[in-house]
Amino acid sequence: MFRLDSSHVYRSTRLERFPWLRHGFGTRLSTDWPDSEGLAIAKQIHSDQVLVADKPGNLGPGDALISKRPGVTVAIRTADCLPILIVDTRTRAVAAVHAGWRGVVAEIASKTIDTMRLQFGSRPEDLEIAIGPGIGPCCFEVGAEVAVQFRGFFPERKDLQDRTKLDLAETITRQLRRNGVIASQISTSGLCSCCKSEMFESYRRDRQGAGRMLAAIGLMEP
Repeated sequence: MFRLDSSHVYRSTRLERFPWLRHGFGTRLSTDWPDSEGLAIAKQIHSDQVLVADKPGNLGPGDALISKRPGVTVAIRTADCLPILIVDTRTRAVAAVHAGWRGVVAEIASKTIDTMRLQFGSRPEDLEIAIGPGIGPCCFEVGAEVAVQFRGFFPERKDLQDRTKLDLAETITRQLRRNGVIASQISTSGLCSCCKSEMFESYRRDRQGAGRMLAAIGLMEP
């Protein structure tokens, strides 16, 4: 489940169980989220590149950031792409992932978990994953040139050679489950950024007029 707090930031109730963790999914109304102190970001390029954030600042090209350093908050910007926040409850490693359709096809969420394993010893069974607000299957209609790239994730679908609608959150969930994560470890907001203009930025809806929302996660300093 997700709840909207008084600062207009969505919180995953599953992630809120950990008092040593700060996290949230910003909206177009949450102008003071997150605090810029200790913030690590990337130059997002719709890739599968994962960056290790051992300090604040702009860490260069990439679309996922991982960290284990208290006081460093990893953050990504979205306006329809899906924000994914991950925490390893055993090692206390965290990740923020920017997943547009290109990143989803490249399996950036699974590659982020692989990098957490290599860098921090993370195991799939120790992860909690929250997929925040982004464009939903109600609004994400694509042409055949995009749809065909999802055939490997939806072998049961016979319409992926035509213009059709896609569910990015479901695609990510299927990828994560292939990677050893079980369904109960994944929470999804179910909120469509394109539908809810009063709450969310949306590039598909507003094009160049769209702003960006920040999703962030980090360890509290002792």
